[in-house]
Parts: sequence; structure tokens; C-alpha cells
Amino acid sequence: MFVKSFRGAVSLFAVVLIASGAAAQASKPSAPERLDIADMTWVELRQAIEQGYTTVIVPSGGIEENGPHMVLGKHDQIVRRTSHEIARALGNALVAPVISFVPEGEGLMQFPGTIGVPEEVFAGVLEGAARSLRGSGFKNICLIADHGGSVGPQAEVASRLTREWAADGVRVFDVSDYYGSIAAQNDLLKAQGETPASIGEHAGIVDTSELMAINPKGVDLSRVNEASPFAVSGVIGNPKRASAERGQALLAIKIEKAVKQIRALILQPAANAYEGR
Repeated sequence: MFVKSFRGAVSLFAVVLIASGAAAQASKPSAPERLDIADMTWVELRQAIEQGYTTVIVPSGGIEENGPHMVLGKHDQIVRRTSHEIARALGNALVAPVISFVPEGEGLMQFPGTIGVPEEVFAGVLEGAARSLRGSGFKNICLIADHGGSVGPQAEVASRLTREWAADGVRVFDVSDYYGSIAAQNDLLKAQGETPASIGEHAGIVDTSELMAINPKGVDLSRVNEASPFAVSGVIGNPKRASAERGQALLAIKIEKAVKQIRALILQPAANAYEGR
């Protein structure tokens, strides 16, 4: 009789535990359905941050000429895609809207459609975005630039704000390895038989291949005239050597290097994150 009563009590206890676990699971906030904070309500964003999504990526692209064969929004489209891939790889990160208006060089400004802003204006936008995201509750704010003219202001803002917020445990990361991956990308292409002249520096193999990989409709290689100088075409390199397959490999390099750097920076003690800068 005692054994039956004991077994009955154990069974009842197990049922209670299962029911309690189910209730706790039901009340636990689910992972966000979207990575873009612009597509979330403030309530959804707060829940995501409370659940541990305390890292946010702030991508910057650019609206500029990319030769006669590529759309002006190349940088925006590329960094939007790579930011999502980086966030997925990190596992606890969300993505802020792409900042489109960035510093542009004089060489690009001569072409219709290029939209440039002074470095201090771009830096101010980055700082304002970072301060807003800190107020939302993010702890790791990752700045990722797809355009070379944005690299300097981005580094300065990240270093300055990280020093300012050191006591609060909030850091702003200059994800420099993302844009810095261009050396590894060029090495890959050289191993495939390309030369510095064919690879180029703007709207050449790298840029064109990356956009072909994510938005082939944004590229029309039939418009390329290899004999045209930069002043006429806005191209440095041979984009006809580009391909979507190459683009996938080139994008993978950028994504991998960015993820690796962000993970290392997050693990680094806050006091040493920007020591000496």
C-alpha cells in the first residue's frame, strides 16, 4: 500500500514538473523572427535584447558610380547581405539599417548619381546611431563599412565612444577586417591567374563579382568597354572577368573575417579593446 502511494506521489510530482516546464517554455520569449531592427516593434526589440541579442551591426554602404555596368547602390546591397550573414553566424546579433550617405572621393563625384557627405557628417551619423543603440540596451555595437572612404571616420568614432562608455560595459567596434579583407580577396584572384591590372581597384572583378552573386540584375557586362579610361568609364580593372561564383567566394572571405574579428573583440576585456588608440 505504501509502495503504491509512493509511486503515485512520484508520478504526480513528474506531471507537475512537466507542466511547470511547459509553462516556463511557453512564457519564454522566442528568438526574433527577423534580424532587421527596422522590421521589429520596440516591444519585440526589447524582448530580443532581454533574451541576449545584445550585439548589433551598423552597416554603411554608399551611393556611387560603379561603371556603366553596375547600379549605384552596389555598396548598400552588398553590405546589407553580408551583415545578415554575419549576424546569423554570430547567433545573437541584429542588424541596423544601412547608412547610405558616406564620404566619396572627387574621382567618383564627377559622375552623376554619386552622393557624398563630408567625413565629419558621416562620423556624426555613426555617433548618433551608436548613442541611440546604446540607449536601446545593446552592449556591442559593430560598425561595418563596405566603402573605403568610410574606414577612417568609422575607426575614430568606435575608438572614442568605446573609451567614453568603458565604465558602462558598452563597446563600439571598428570591424576593420571586413574592408581589410580586400588583400585576401586579391590573393585568391591572383591564385586563379589574375593580375593587379585585371583585378583593378574600383568596379573591377571584386566589386562586380560580389554584386553578381547577390543581385545579378544589378549587373550588365555588355555595357563594359575595356578600352575606356577611368575618367570616361569609372572603372579600374576588368569586370568582364567577374562571375557570380567568384563573388560567392569573395563574399565568404569578408564575412568570415568580420565574424572572427567581432568574436575576438567581444571576448577581449573592455579595458583593453582599444588600448593605445
